[in-house]
Amino acid sequence: MRSLRRAAEISQSDVASGVGVGDSTVAGWELGSSIPDQEKLPALARVLGHQLDDLFPRVGPPDLKDLRCDAGLYRKETAAIIGTKSDGPVAGAESGVRRLRDRYIPALADAYGVTPEELKQAQERSFAKDQDREQDHDEAAAVEEVPRTLAAKITLILERSYPAGAPGAEEIAEAVNAHAGASVTTAEEIEDLRSGKKEDAAPVVLEGLAEFFRVSRLYFEPADAVPLQVYEGLRLMWDVKEGKVGRVRARGLGAEGLPAGVLSILNDLAAELERAERDANR
Repeated sequence: MRSLRRAAEISQSDVASGVGVGDSTVAGWELGSSIPDQEKLPALARVLGHQLDDLFPRVGPPDLKDLRCDAGLYRKETAAIIGTKSDGPVAGAESGVRRLRDRYIPALADAYGVTPEELKQAQERSFAKDQDREQDHDEAAAVEEVPRTLAAKITLILERSYPAGAPGAEEIAEAVNAHAGASVTTAEEIEDLRSGKKEDAAPVVLEGLAEFFRVSRLYFEPADAVPLQVYEGLRLMWDVKEGKVGRVRARGLGAEGLPAGVLSILNDLAAELERAERDANR
């Protein structure tokens, strides 16, 4: 900004006057201590003698907020444009919560300098961005939540599943031994597994832990094995949802695919969904 302003022999006061802000605000922009509102960019580009898209290039087509800001309008100003008491309808559409009513579209399109069809397309991009944000948030939360080590998995269950008081290592060891029908572990080993001092356990111990905590045995599988199972399950259920699957097969994945028991359950699910759909269409 400073280079362009000086090249055009324009003072900070001239820029401030043209954009409608104070001199100190322009100084802050040039120093990098603050940035202009997106709504100010069109006026700033005009004052500096450049096209908006050249001075502030955008990646991808505009969404609803982009169109409004390109017109130099703050959201609160849109209430008068569409004839409502507040800017709620525009706020909802920009955030991907609720689409604009048809009667608002011509007036907004005219104010934004675009066609009604262009405005509708921008609205769909706003909704797509909101879905992407939700997905990113969910994925980030999942990454934070999924425990990777055996100690973390045990700790997570103890912390989340027993609000009235978690069982002790001795109680867990007794339950695992009872499940195995033999002495396969001790309270000391359970405590070592929970603390991370011991990083793995015999399969029979893991089976007993899964039985005691009432979770799938897959929960205690190595981290790289679980995502594959989850991925295949999600892919299969998506196909069912899309109506692409009748009876489900292992798709030639062999040992790397879903376990036979899981496939059997999902087969039954797919068949049940087919029956329900046929009944609904009768």
